[in-house]
Amino acid sequence: MSTNSTPARIAAAPISWGVSEVPGWGHQLPVDRVVGEMAALGIAATEFGPDGFLPDDPQARAAYLTRHGLGAVGGFLPVVLHERGTDPMPQVDAFVTGCLAADAGVVVLAAHTGCEGYDSRPFLDDDGWQTLLDNVDRLAAHCRDRGVVAALHPHVGTMIESCAEVERVLAGSDIGLCLDSGHLLVGGTDPVLLAHDHPDRVVHVHLKDVDDVLAQRVRNGDLTFADAVRAGLFVRLGTGSVDVTEIILTLQAHAYAGWYVLEQDVMLDSADSGEQVAADVRASLDHVRRALA
Repeated sequence: MSTNSTPARIAAAPISWGVSEVPGWGHQLPVDRVVGEMAALGIAATEFGPDGFLPDDPQARAAYLTRHGLGAVGGFLPVVLHERGTDPMPQVDAFVTGCLAADAGVVVLAAHTGCEGYDSRPFLDDDGWQTLLDNVDRLAAHCRDRGVVAALHPHVGTMIESCAEVERVLAGSDIGLCLDSGHLLVGGTDPVLLAHDHPDRVVHVHLKDVDDVLAQRVRNGDLTFADAVRAGLFVRLGTGSVDVTEIILTLQAHAYAGWYVLEQDVMLDSADSGEQVAADVRASLDHVRRALA
């Protein structure tokens, strides 16, 4: 039972099964196996995953998830937000249509660099910052008008990575945040402190735990993000340096009504290396349920 009357909703994401939009991101498990294991674990719903993972047609995607006993949360959408000559609205609007068809309510926006992967990013000048902040508020309003929630996701290797960048978004826009406890910590933001200081801005949650030694190497520039993930940057909830329980209790105390999405970003070498995935998700799921008890 949670600490307030708002029931907690726990979901999963395909990245915990090694499924990613990044080219060359390890072995990609088949969709039937991934959603089958989610359902077998008692997961209520899933994020969509990358393009091509679930059926592209919104109605077919919704029907596929329903057949497998899963609801839809929405999903991760990396879009370029900082370039004045690039309008992200058509891409976001099409994504919202897919969400509505699947009765999903969250568009998780990442400030994409325009580069492949998450190992490098360009410098953002003041004009780029203003463009980004204008765009996120415009997109958030559009999503709200269409009946879904936009959540900006600070993410390593995007234009919003560091603590200073997160603070600039909080101060310069009204968009809600996706509190991804792993990406925030790797990028230099304390996710527990963010939950304490800005609970009203948290509209979506990705729960990750982190090997802090590897995280420090990423922050120092000694290790790329991809190589760190390959080495085990993200671990089962409760076994790393993130106080996941404190984040959950803080948000529940502030009547958080969104999803808690279990995410342990992994890279798989082969189908055989995916055997550990379901056990890791089960352990993380148990950890969250204990935190809510």
